[in-house]
Amino acid sequence: MNSPTENTGNAVPEPTPGRVMDRVRASLPKRYAAERRFRLYGITAISLGLFFLSALFADIAGKGYTAFVQTHVGLDIHFDEDLIDPQGTRSQHALSAADYAGLVRSALRDVFPDVSSRGDKRKLYRLVSSEAPFILRERVLAKPELIGNSARIWFPADDEVDQFHKGKVDRNTPESDRTLSDQSIGWIDQLDAAGRIETRLNTTFLSAGDSRDPELAGIWGAVVGSFLTLSVTLLLSFPIGVATAIYLEEFAPKNRWTDLIEVNINNLAAVPSIVFGLLGLAMFLSFFGMPRSSALVGGLVLSLMTLPTIIIAGRTALKSVPPSIREAALGVGASKMQMVTDHVLPLALPGMLTGTIIGMAQALGETAPLLMIGMVAFIVDIPGGFSDPATVLPVQIYLWADSPERAFVEKTSGAILVLLGFLIGMNALAVMLRKKFERRW
Repeated sequence: MNSPTENTGNAVPEPTPGRVMDRVRASLPKRYAAERRFRLYGITAISLGLFFLSALFADIAGKGYTAFVQTHVGLDIHFDEDLIDPQGTRSQHALSAADYAGLVRSALRDVFPDVSSRGDKRKLYRLVSSEAPFILRERVLAKPELIGNSARIWFPADDEVDQFHKGKVDRNTPESDRTLSDQSIGWIDQLDAAGRIETRLNTTFLSAGDSRDPELAGIWGAVVGSFLTLSVTLLLSFPIGVATAIYLEEFAPKNRWTDLIEVNINNLAAVPSIVFGLLGLAMFLSFFGMPRSSALVGGLVLSLMTLPTIIIAGRTALKSVPPSIREAALGVGASKMQMVTDHVLPLALPGMLTGTIIGMAQALGETAPLLMIGMVAFIVDIPGGFSDPATVLPVQIYLWADSPERAFVEKTSGAILVLLGFLIGMNALAVMLRKKFERRW
């Protein structure tokens, strides 16, 4: 019988330490090369992402910064008493009903006395905004002593004049390919040479509601609508989301029902936002008969959408509190409710606030669910309450992007810049809160 040491015909020799090290050393260059390639792939992907993101921001900023300035035309207005208040009563009714459009047309004819044909006069009158007569009316109502005197008044220019003065319309383009005629461009050049054209801060863009005329359109109505909608969203989603997170994490028994609830909450966080809009359309508008296109309904819909995000963030914040905090509180005689409210919740609240702010930022940028409940309507007036017709910034951007006028392109980009500013500010606030109140255990 052969001994184990003699039966070595089919045995695999064990590798010696020297051979293993030789194989490792031989494979090192290939492994290092693979790591360098992987690092290069990552750097390339990040660089491409930053490049495209920078290109997007540069394009938006390049088109939108001009929305914050507006071209104005200066006209010497003679406040003729025979046209404004021939009776000399100075009553509010008489001053409001005066022919201020005639004053503007007369001032334009004084600057260009050679314009005589009816068609040319119509073109000439379109150099200034249709808001010009209302500006004069407000001036006279505020200062009736202007009647009988003359003053240079600066009016917003028409949107086509504004775009040309900002360099958005090339004068070398054939006249058939642009809406502004060569004759109108000649008048603009004469006004500019006479010092009657200036570029000023566009306060209308920052203080007015929507308008069919681009030079009169503003974002303030959408900003107020967004504020009212987010107020409803915050007042509903934050307490309900925090209470739900506390119950599921601290009090709910671990059984199949709570598991089902957790699965549904996680699934709701991934549901497309338009589904919540359909739910709001079916429940809040059709079933409960709530006012259409209102901040109240918009806030309710966005509350449903942000609740899963707040609940998940709240549960994560509660889980981050060490068990020793709970054990210590219970050990000194605190009840479970006292342990949660006095010890666990204060430590988890910064994380909950961070998740809530991120959820609010997500709600601020949503458009699809609000379109389903009618907030796509053309809203001119600034909403004064939660039940008034309103729109929000993303929907306003959507409406302007669909408008054919060239001037609405810069309005769209300018509104996007404002929206990005709010979103960046909200995310920066979330980061600051996390950095300031976060505790590392």
